[in-house]
Amino acid sequence: MTVHGIVVNVTSAKDVDGVTILKVSGYLDTTTAGELETALYGLLKKDSYKIVIDLSGVTYISSAGWGIFIGEIKDIRNHGGDLKLAGMVGDVFEVFQLLEFQSILEAYPTTDEAVGAFAKSSSTRA
Repeated sequence: MTVHGIVVNVTSAKDVDGVTILKVSGYLDTTTAGELETALYGLLKKDSYKIVIDLSGVTYISSAGWGIFIGEIKDIRNHGGDLKLAGMVGDVFEVFQLLEFQSILEAYPTTDEAVGAFAKSSSTRA
């Protein structure tokens, strides 16, 4: 799906059942955040609550973009899932840290590591 400045692709992780990867490219601001929000809501409607957002292709996230992640995390966790961020580039990661979102959301250098974190959390519960 493409809206001016953003591309969102949804893929399923092959190694971990039930983990969905949203790969986002471009920038997230008030004009483009709706596309990501639609994709995320689509996953939640399908009861997909283990989500990795691959941000390696994102160069900028405004408060509207960050709000999407923060706004849905409680509902996702109430359904036994989680939302993990992966691959943030320098400037985006810097803002993530500045806003102290690491106390709310887990971030990983790569998508594989984020997907692997779901596997680890599943095995520690078993």
